[in-house]
Amino acid sequence: MAAIVVSEIASGKHQIASPSALLSVVKGVPLREEPGLGALTLPGLLREVTVRFADREALVLHTPDGVVRWSYATLWERAMEIARALLACGVAKDTRVGVLMTNRPEWVSAFFGIGLAGGVAVALSTFSTPPELEYLLQASGISILLFERAVAKKDFAVILRELEPKIRTAKPGELSSVKFPFLRRLAVVDDALASGVIESWPAFLAHGNVTSRALVEATTAMTKPADAAALFLSSGSTNRPKGILSSHRAVAIQCWRWRRMFALRDDVRTWTANGFIWSGNFGNALGTTLAAGGAVVLQRIFDPVEALELMQAERVTIPHAWPHQWAQLESAPNWNTVDLSGLRYVDPSRPAARHPTFSAPGWVEPTCSYGNTETFTITTAFSSDTPLDVKGTSHGEALPGNTIKIVDPESGAVVPRNARGEIAVKGPTLMLGYIGIPIDESLDEEGFFHTGDGGYIDDAGRLHFEGRLTDIIKTGGANVSPVEVDSVLRSCPGVKVGQTVGVPHETLGEMVVSCVVPHEESAMDEAAVRDFLKQRLASYKVPRRVLFVREEEVALTGSAKIKAGALRDLVSKRLSTEASVPPRKTGAP
Repeated sequence: MAAIVVSEIASGKHQIASPSALLSVVKGVPLREEPGLGALTLPGLLREVTVRFADREALVLHTPDGVVRWSYATLWERAMEIARALLACGVAKDTRVGVLMTNRPEWVSAFFGIGLAGGVAVALSTFSTPPELEYLLQASGISILLFERAVAKKDFAVILRELEPKIRTAKPGELSSVKFPFLRRLAVVDDALASGVIESWPAFLAHGNVTSRALVEATTAMTKPADAAALFLSSGSTNRPKGILSSHRAVAIQCWRWRRMFALRDDVRTWTANGFIWSGNFGNALGTTLAAGGAVVLQRIFDPVEALELMQAERVTIPHAWPHQWAQLESAPNWNTVDLSGLRYVDPSRPAARHPTFSAPGWVEPTCSYGNTETFTITTAFSSDTPLDVKGTSHGEALPGNTIKIVDPESGAVVPRNARGEIAVKGPTLMLGYIGIPIDESLDEEGFFHTGDGGYIDDAGRLHFEGRLTDIIKTGGANVSPVEVDSVLRSCPGVKVGQTVGVPHETLGEMVVSCVVPHEESAMDEAAVRDFLKQRLASYKVPRRVLFVREEEVALTGSAKIKAGALRDLVSKRLSTEASVPPRKTGAP
């Protein structure tokens, strides 16, 4: 579908102009003209796909005790159980309920169950360290936390009790915490021996016995597309994650839309190990699959050998992996022996397309797209079946209902077509706002969100994204704020000056690297600094490399901060030099 070209002239009026006079503003067709959209609330979406695909398999999880398989009808009933329990526990319209779990069926049923109860689902990261989790619980203002206890080497029950000792002794529903003033209840999904304020999953669900299904139905009937549905937390330009509040309409549109972008048929079996805490994976893995009536094969924690076994056993047709995960899959010991003949939706550039058992007809991943968590993923895109001569090397055209403009980062004025500037967007999936920040401080006077990304719009109205104008690092599909890393790095003993940057990486996109000027008397090594950061930052935020530099090697600003451009050049040269000499033993991992 073609984007509508909008031009602005000096008088401030909008009119169609000659190509040479066009400014960089494009608008998609009206949202009402978008094909394939269904119900625009989370309860409505789940009900619609359940009616259409009731007996089909929706979720699959392999566990040490066997295989869990939920149909769409089962998913609906599990979400209804959670909604009834939440209502019995006092959840009302806009009450925030946290979900701290890996990819498991209960994550999905909890997310939709919260929507059925009229609450706001808060997606919390299991990568969180204790200090990060403390901040997330405070900032999100959740009243109920639904969590998984054992995640890798973490025990979240222990962590939560250490963060707030009253969790050990308070009764369910009666927690009164100065540190977490809104938090009242906690329920754990994988521990039958819960105690204190933490309830077991069966005990939590039992509260719903007093709640009628009719009350849940009445609640969902009062839920409107414009109501708040989900709170995702994403790293921004500050040293703390930003809470991004999205409406039911935003989430639902993108679920339906991603199915169309992927041009999926009636044979969808998705594998994913990436967390649904990221809006991108929620939309293009979970949302897409449900909208298509397919099955999501869940992997709680990424392991390449297990992932390949799952793809074989479950006859997966579409795998969702980041480039660095593809590299690990291809190098796994079972890569050459596993049967991947079930795969269908694989881009020719992915390693799976070169696998000896792969023989599906050509399909192209819709990589020419652009979006943000603030717009709950994509605002521009071309579907996977778009001819190459139409999409070119762009990142897509404005999707229905969206308006994209390119502005001068300093003045905010719209620049001419093909001129580079900052990407600004608005449309039906734009966030309701950042929690704690007035909306007028997040959007410009015309309601556009200025993304901090650079790019341009060509003569055909296509967007070309060229990278960040700010310092956010995009690594392995996740955003990392160097400000956040640096705030922790500065507290590391022996660090005089520390600064983090992202440098290009073949599979990660960007690699997180910290440079440290140590105090003269300190004896530091790379492993010690990384170990210090591992205790305080989620694993994907921990620098893959820590380089020690001398003050005379770098240009410092007046605030003793290394100039970012000079630092990136230094890092690139240092890593290039290391790669050109034989490896030597080191204490760094």
